[in-house]
Amino acid sequence: MDTWAYTDTVPGIDLRATAGDLMRITLDNQLPADTTIHWHGIALPNAVDGVPGMTQEPVRSGEKFLYEFLVPDPGTYFFHPHVGVQLDRGLYAPLIVEDPAEPGGYDSEWIVVLDDWLDGTGRTPDEVYRQLTASPSADPSGMDHTTMGAAPFGDAGDVAYPHYLINGAIPASPVAFRGKKGERVRIRMINAASDTIFAVAIGGHTMTITHTDGFGVEPRQSAGIYIGMGERYDAIVTLGDGVFPLVAKPWGKEGQAMALIRTGSGTVPAPDVQLAEFDRPILQGTDLRPTEASRLSEQQPDASATLELGGQMNPYVWTINGSPFGQNSPIEVVEGQRFQLDVVNATMMTHPLHLHGHTFALPNGLRKDTVLVPPMGTTALQLQASNPGVWAVHCHNIYHAEAGMMIALNYRQN
Repeated sequence: MDTWAYTDTVPGIDLRATAGDLMRITLDNQLPADTTIHWHGIALPNAVDGVPGMTQEPVRSGEKFLYEFLVPDPGTYFFHPHVGVQLDRGLYAPLIVEDPAEPGGYDSEWIVVLDDWLDGTGRTPDEVYRQLTASPSADPSGMDHTTMGAAPFGDAGDVAYPHYLINGAIPASPVAFRGKKGERVRIRMINAASDTIFAVAIGGHTMTITHTDGFGVEPRQSAGIYIGMGERYDAIVTLGDGVFPLVAKPWGKEGQAMALIRTGSGTVPAPDVQLAEFDRPILQGTDLRPTEASRLSEQQPDASATLELGGQMNPYVWTINGSPFGQNSPIEVVEGQRFQLDVVNATMMTHPLHLHGHTFALPNGLRKDTVLVPPMGTTALQLQASNPGVWAVHCHNIYHAEAGMMIALNYRQN
């Protein structure tokens, strides 16, 4: 079975630009299906946001489409399709936007892309989705939804995966990052998984988290960090001497992803190595504090709307404001407004909510474009309505989004 990929690699080769650059990327669709590219986290013009039926027509098999846009903000981003569950086929790649005013303070940089993988192991993501939605009486997910209600994220995802990857490799044949003892490395972490929250840690090391979703945070040391689907975190790590495992542990699921860090001689850890770091407190991103430069100016909202996240496994339907996408009413904003989204999670699962074309501020001022909304919890998000268009707001569990957990954010005339 053929794997779908950008430029024949998983992840696809990373694209790099400097904030303010004009990017021109041609999508040449050689897949046997329609597709698009969504530039996740980039506040770009609506026409190149890559959502079929909302911002563009899908790119047909054998056709090309030119994406052209200025990259406004530095940060760690990635790109992927916005058609069906194609993200779970391996179609993703990093997009790194450099900051011309970057103060540095590190010696080298690594990109770590996390994924959950089932394609080509006897079933495809499309087959899994059909199974999830086909039967009103059976749960074909392979997950035990009766035993996973523990903190902090409630029930795990909907799909049991045979493999978890770091930069396209399984733990039995891991990628290796090479450095020198004492080197300070900036690690850009991207969760490109479709259905899995990961906890990430490095054996024998402490991380200092410096950015989330492209925005600076007050540096925070931790043994590890949770990363939801679609989230990105940057960390600084000072390397020790030897061979160390970098492990991504899936929340509520069996198995793990692993890469190696080599700075000297040492024994290669086993693929199922258990890190002591996971026995220590793991940082949740919403506990971070923004740098002053990352804050949205304080302002009372001009208008607000409620987003209620709902749904269930049986039948497999996921909703916003009581209905799946296409049946729910769009949220309307006016250009120039400070707008508040009051997000209410009425399910027992954590949902990574992603807003296209904008960033938002949490109540503590943290700036992001993707946030984990806890089970039976509420989250207030403020955005500045400064990018007119028709934008998607959706859960970044790709199966939930495809099953209806999406809504439109539309600009209207005042």
